[in-house]
Amino acid sequence: MPEAFPATRLRRLRRTPAIRRLFREVDVGLEHLVQPYFVVNGKGVRRETSAGSGLWQLSGDVLAEEVQQLHRAGVGGVMLFGVPDAKWDQAQPLAEPLHEYLEAIALTRRVTPEVVLMADVCLCSLTEHGHCGVVEGQHIVNDATLPKLAELAVLLAKAGVDFVCPSDMMDGRVGALRAALDEAKCQDVGIVSYAIKMASALYGPFRAAAHSAPAFGDRASYQMPAHNRREALRELMLDVDEGADLLLVKPAMSNLDLIRDARERTLHPLVAYQVSGEYAMVRAAADKGLLDFERAMTELLVSLRRAGADLIVSYDARRRAGLR
Repeated sequence: MPEAFPATRLRRLRRTPAIRRLFREVDVGLEHLVQPYFVVNGKGVRRETSAGSGLWQLSGDVLAEEVQQLHRAGVGGVMLFGVPDAKWDQAQPLAEPLHEYLEAIALTRRVTPEVVLMADVCLCSLTEHGHCGVVEGQHIVNDATLPKLAELAVLLAKAGVDFVCPSDMMDGRVGALRAALDEAKCQDVGIVSYAIKMASALYGPFRAAAHSAPAFGDRASYQMPAHNRREALRELMLDVDEGADLLLVKPAMSNLDLIRDARERTLHPLVAYQVSGEYAMVRAAADKGLLDFERAMTELLVSLRRAGADLIVSYDARRRAGLR
């Protein structure tokens, strides 16, 4: 009897929706998603920076309410960015302009004690110059920045976050934060290192929401050039050596190769940050009727999980959890 052709028929595993679900290799559930929020001063503030942007500015009282809803829906966690009204003048304690933000974190922790809270560690939204470190003239000074980042991390830890997330890209900041947290008896607070963060054109909507656009120059002297794959891996492994608990890659969609590289070189949990510009591109194309937003967003999120990401920071988490 002649051998059947073709001998292998992979379509057998695609024949029905039930069969396709059964053999799905990766998935994206709410538990894999982290929703970013921009925490502002005041009461009763809930505003999307522009319609459909997915970037939400909330005051502390509203944040506590929303985080509770997200947690009940099953969202993995939230990542917080403080956007104080007053800027830090480099002479005062960091706690002064951050008073309402720290209170918002503490309130959120009291209302929903089980939720996973992450908080950004950077100076860009706290300063008039909008850069991620201490500035002398027009130079961002690496080593003078580290104690300020460490001070901020300890403040956030004592307010109640589970993870601090240094996004500044200063050399040595993970080690500095770990030492400061341990000295402050915050040994249980983890570090989500922005291990690979490119100097990208895709952060525009975020900078508007966080009030963090640089007043001069750009961030190319400390954020990574997108051209360099080997350098990205050096950054990643340095953060592993300094004590990072989770490793984050940003932007996500343009760095799938680096997420895969990271997955193959470390056992650490990996976080992909689908940044504001990436979200905005999909939203804009959907608004013009060029694609189906739900299907396109799901496909992109799946690609991040398939590349090796354990968690995805996405502005779509809130919508997927049913909040409007």
